[in-house]
Amino acid sequence: MMATAIFKALSDDTRLLSLLLIHAEGELCVCELMAALDESQPKISRHLAQLRKAELLSDRRQGQWVFYRINPGLAPWALNVIEQTRAGNQSLLARGLARLQQMGQRPERVKACC
Repeated sequence: MMATAIFKALSDDTRLLSLLLIHAEGELCVCELMAALDESQPKISRHLAQLRKAELLSDRRQGQWVFYRINPGLAPWALNVIEQTRAGNQSLLARGLARLQQMGQRPERVKACC
């Protein structure tokens, strides 16, 4: 992982918010991020692909859904950047987290997802 690639990936609002929401929730699918950020599926998918390319995210498939989470092999310094950014910007995440809560708990979200 190159530091430059990571910081470039984090320089976009949609990518940064997506990453911070994923960090806050553990893992999210595209439809959850669409609801949280009020953005289209193509836009969210494009940004998630860029975060995967920067090796910030990994994914897992569950049936028709793909869930994204912070890459477990992420360098400690990069994980620290994410954690500190999230801790220092809770108000930035408030609207997206509220929208996620409106979707219900994980099992209900999965049933209504994607």
